[in-house]
Amino acid sequence: MAGGGLLTLPAQADFLTDSHANLAMRNFYFNSDNRDGTAQPSKTEEWAQGFLLDVRSGFTEGTIGVGVDATAMLGITLDSGRGRHAGSTMIPSAGEHAADQWGSAGATLKLKASKSELRVGQLMPKIPVLVASDGRVLPQTFQGAQLQSKEFENLTLVGGALNRARGRASTDLTGMAVSGGTQESDRFYFAGADYRASDALMLQYYVGELQDYYQQHFAGLNHILALADDSSLTSDLRYFRTRSDGANGSASGRARGYTVGGYTANGDGEIDSDLWSAAFTYRLGGHSLMLGYQSVSDNSNFVQINQGSIDKGAGGSSLYLWTDKMLLSFTRAGERTGFAQYGYDFTALGVPGLKASVMYLKGEHIQTAGGAEQSEWERDFSLDYVIQSGTFKGLGVAWRNGKSHSEAARNGDQNRLIVNYTVALF
Repeated sequence: MAGGGLLTLPAQADFLTDSHANLAMRNFYFNSDNRDGTAQPSKTEEWAQGFLLDVRSGFTEGTIGVGVDATAMLGITLDSGRGRHAGSTMIPSAGEHAADQWGSAGATLKLKASKSELRVGQLMPKIPVLVASDGRVLPQTFQGAQLQSKEFENLTLVGGALNRARGRASTDLTGMAVSGGTQESDRFYFAGADYRASDALMLQYYVGELQDYYQQHFAGLNHILALADDSSLTSDLRYFRTRSDGANGSASGRARGYTVGGYTANGDGEIDSDLWSAAFTYRLGGHSLMLGYQSVSDNSNFVQINQGSIDKGAGGSSLYLWTDKMLLSFTRAGERTGFAQYGYDFTALGVPGLKASVMYLKGEHIQTAGGAEQSEWERDFSLDYVIQSGTFKGLGVAWRNGKSHSEAARNGDQNRLIVNYTVALF
């Protein structure tokens, strides 16, 4: 017995000594005011506090290392009420009101061999074909398995499958769908590769399939050209090809609810979309200027997973697009969008941690069932500051302000005030 105990000590030491835990706290004020239309409520105004406990173990020794990660999340409503709570925009609903509090917990088993790691359980993917949203008080999570391998130099391979999702304003695990779809899919498959061709050039290819809704292919290129010691030009090219899968590809399947919302070429709800974008960013000292263009084909809206149309799905998602902004995403069928962003990092003026940016986007050629084309625009401003030293080092404060005008949706003004602070527990 004594010998057995001694043999396990090194493995326990790695498992424990490489472990760490953080408590992330987020205070979030959200104000979204629709300037037209009759749907109620016209204004959403809510304030909440979020807590996320993140515990991550090390790995046991041996050919296959074993570890466990765990999270516990809690959201507390600080201010909301009848007439100011719209569905599950930021806080889950309890009848007609916002829930007083909500939470969830999850665990992930991880197995590591050489430079490959398998994770099973709760996941938060951030890949081009699926970006777990972290745009509110608590993040969106998924359940499934993911394998990542870095066995080959400069090449990262990833693949996996998901069967459940929890919305960023929900306590419920549900199946998955797209915006407009009312039937749940219980399988999302994904695979991809990131290849670092040089220090300046990254190439990407990914594929994702939401069973009975769509199959999506992505190709991307990112290149940084150094012009001088304090200036560079970054080129970012992205292409998505999305086609119907399974039930969405048949009239009977779409009639059962495996359909997509918005305009479709034949008015039948079938997914058929190509999207490409090009963005170029010039940086000089603390200044950055980005100019870009995005085009969506005419047959249907661009789609990725969004739970908004299924019961207890808690809508809201993030997209791997420059145009996925505060109020609009500029992904409607036929939409052609030009955009520009100016940013400044005040480190250049001796104020490290302070950053500001302003962005303007204009989308045109939006397709409609009546044949007339529509347009929309959005202007976003952001200001961020992170304390660099002292007792509250790492505390971040952010202000987001957005204004939109659309012929395809309601006009809106939106403000978000966010305070983030993370405490290392061990």
